[in-house]
Amino acid sequence: MMQSEDARYLKRRVKAGNIDVHPSEKAIVVSYEVEATILGEMGDPMLGEKKECQKVIRLQSLNESTDIQTLASEVVTRCKLIPITKLPEVEQLLYYLQKRKETDKGKSGKGKNSSQGLQDPTPDFLSNAIIGDMEIPSINNIDDYVELLYEDVPSKIKASIMIFCLIKNSDNLEALLDHGTVMGALSRVLREDWRKSVELSTNIMYIFFCFSTYIQFHTVIAHYKIGALCMNISDHELKRLQSWKDDLRKKRTIMEGQKNQEQGIKELEKYNKKFQNLAVKQDQLLKVAFYLLLNLAEDTRVEVKMKNKGIVKILMKALETRSNVGLHIVVLSFLKKLSIFKENKSEMAKLDIINKLTPALISDDELLSTLSLRLLLNLSFDTSLRLKMVAAGFLPKIIHHLDVPGCEPVTLCLLYHLSIDDKTRSMMAYTDCIQKVVDMILEAPIGPINPELAALAINIASRKNNTQLVCEFGKGQTLRHLVKRCFKCKDGLLLKMIRNMSQHDGPTKPMFVNFISQFANALKKEKDEDFVIECLGTLANLNFHTINFDLILKKYELLPYILNVLKSGQCEDDLVLETIVLIGTVALDENCAANLAQSGIVQVLVNLLNAKQEDDEVVLQIAYVFYQMIWHEETRNIIISNTQAPAYLIDLMHDRNSRIRTVCDNTLDIIREYDSGWEKRIQMEKFRWHNSQWIEIIGTQNMDEDEEDLYDDVLPQYYHGDDFLLYDPSANGEHINFFLQFFNW
Repeated sequence: MMQSEDARYLKRRVKAGNIDVHPSEKAIVVSYEVEATILGEMGDPMLGEKKECQKVIRLQSLNESTDIQTLASEVVTRCKLIPITKLPEVEQLLYYLQKRKETDKGKSGKGKNSSQGLQDPTPDFLSNAIIGDMEIPSINNIDDYVELLYEDVPSKIKASIMIFCLIKNSDNLEALLDHGTVMGALSRVLREDWRKSVELSTNIMYIFFCFSTYIQFHTVIAHYKIGALCMNISDHELKRLQSWKDDLRKKRTIMEGQKNQEQGIKELEKYNKKFQNLAVKQDQLLKVAFYLLLNLAEDTRVEVKMKNKGIVKILMKALETRSNVGLHIVVLSFLKKLSIFKENKSEMAKLDIINKLTPALISDDELLSTLSLRLLLNLSFDTSLRLKMVAAGFLPKIIHHLDVPGCEPVTLCLLYHLSIDDKTRSMMAYTDCIQKVVDMILEAPIGPINPELAALAINIASRKNNTQLVCEFGKGQTLRHLVKRCFKCKDGLLLKMIRNMSQHDGPTKPMFVNFISQFANALKKEKDEDFVIECLGTLANLNFHTINFDLILKKYELLPYILNVLKSGQCEDDLVLETIVLIGTVALDENCAANLAQSGIVQVLVNLLNAKQEDDEVVLQIAYVFYQMIWHEETRNIIISNTQAPAYLIDLMHDRNSRIRTVCDNTLDIIREYDSGWEKRIQMEKFRWHNSQWIEIIGTQNMDEDEEDLYDDVLPQYYHGDDFLLYDPSANGEHINFFLQFFNW
C-alpha cells in the first residue's frame, strides 16, 4: 500500500476529445479526458486514473442574425479544451445549431429539438407548473429519491419526477450512472409497476430516453434490457386502447337500448372523457417509448433484434390507430429508418402502408408531411409500391408539395422515381407537374440546374404528349427559353431534356430545326464532351429529308470533325456512337452522302466495325449508315466496288442481335438488285445458312462398308422423294448449284 509520505507530486493531464451539439439546447458539448497521476519522490508514477468528462458551452444569444465566425472564434478563445485547429468544426456546429428547426412551436410551444431533429417527448404532466409545487431537486438528495422508489406508487411518481428534473441537466448523467443503485432501481420499478401507472412508466421511460440520446450510454440501457421492455409495454398499450374502444362501443349500444337514455348519456359522456384522458397519457407514453427505441436503433444489431420482435407491426398499428401528430412524427421517423432494408419494406407493404400514409401526406403539419414524403421516397424503390402510390391517388398530393418550402428536394426525388414508370409519366400531363417543373427550370439561379430537377425533366420529356405541352407553353417561346438557358449555362443535363423532346415525331419536331445552327456550332467549340454528345444526339434526331445537311456540314466544317472523332481512337465510345448516328441522319441528303463517301468515311466505318464488333449498338448504327447510303447511286457504287462493306454485312446476317440481322438483310436485298456479282454470293450464303443443319448432317454422313453389302443395287446420287433430297458428299459444289437452280434462289 502506498504511504502518504511517498506521494510527492500530482500530475494532471487533459486530453481534448470530440465536439458535438447538445441534443435539446443551444449548446456545444466538448468531450475530454482527464488523466491524474501521482508521482513519487523520484518522479516515477505511483498511481494513475483516467476519467472521461464533458463540458457544456451554452449559447443563449445564438439566433438567426448571429455572426457565426465571430462567435466561433470567441468560443475557441474562451474554452481551453478546444484547440484552434478545430475552429472550422466549431463554425459548422454553430451553423447547424443556428439552422436547426424547433418543432411544434405552433400550439403548445413546448417542443424542443433532440439529436435527431424531432420533438422532445417531454410528457405534459412533467410541466414546470407541477414541478414548481414540489421541492427543488438536488443531486445531493439522490439517496432519498432512490428510497422513494421502494414505497407506494405516488411516492415512486414523485421520485421519478425529481430524478427527471436532475437529468434535464446533462452534467448530472454521469453522476447518476456512478451512483450504482439509481439505474437498477428505475429499471426494477418500470419492470414491476408499469401496468399500475401510465404516468410512472412514462416518467421512467423519459429518464432512460435522456440517456439514449448519447450513444456511449446505450450499453447501460441494453444491460437493463429497457428496449425489449419498451416494446412489450407499447404492444400492450396498443391492445389496451382497442379494449377501451370496444368497451365504449358496448356502453353506447346498451345506452341506445335503454328507455331512460338521459342517465345513460351522462354515464357515456363521463366514460368517454375518462377514455380521452387515458388516450392522451397513452400517446405520451408511446411517443417516449418509440423515441427511446429509435435512438437505440442507431446500432444496426439492435435494430435487427427489434425487427425480429415485431417493431414494424407495432409501429404500423400505432400509425393506424392513433391520431396524435407528435406520436405520428416519431412513428414515421422510425419507419423511414427501417424502410431502407428490404425485409422491413416488404413487411410494411404487406401491412398496406401506402393507404395508411394518406392522412400524414395531406397533414397541415410541415414536419409530418415531410417525413411522409421521405418514407414514400424510401418505399418508391419498389416498383409495386410505386404503382400503389399512383393507384391511391398520391400523384397530385405529391406534386402539391413542390410549392411547400423545404419539401422541394425530397418531392423532386420522389417524382423522379415515380416517373420511371411509363404510365405515370403519361399521367403527369393531366396535372400541373410539367408546368411547375418548367417554371422551376427557368427561374433557377444562373448555372446548371440541380440534378434531381434535371432527372425529372428528362423523364418527362421522354413522352410525346408531355413534350407537346412544353412546346405549347408561352405560345412556343418556352422552348426557345429552355434552349437559350442550355447554351448560356452550359447545362448538359438540361440539353438531354431538349434531346429527348426532339426525338418525337409530329408537330413538335420541326420546332427544333430553328436551333440547328446552335447545335452544329457547339460541336467544335464546346470542350465539355457530355454537352457535345447531347448536341450530336439532338442533331441526329432531326431526320428530315428537307434539311440541307450538305450545306450544314460545309458551313460549320463538320466533316473533318467527324473523321477526326472516328479515326483518332482517343474519343469516348459514347461520342463515337453519337457521331455514327449523326452520319446515318445526314446520309438522307444525297449530296451529303456522296461527299461522305468520297471522303473515305465508308472505309473508316468498316475499320471501326472490325474494331468494335463486340459492341452491338455501334455495329447496328454502322449497318444503318450503310443502309442509308445504299439508296443513293453514287454512294452505292462506292460501297459495292471500293469497299468490303457487303462482305461484313453478309457476316452480320447471322448475328445474335435481331435488329442487326434485320438491317443487314434489308441492305443486302438492295445490293442484290443492283449488282449481279454480289447477288450470287448473297444467295449462296443465305442458302448455306437456311440449310446449314441439313448440310452438316449430310456432309458428315459416311456409310459403313458392311451396310453397303446388304444392298444389291448401288444407290444413285439422289433419291427423288416427295419432299426431300438425299445429298451425295462426293459432288458438294455441283449439287449446291443444282439446288440453287432447282429452288430458284
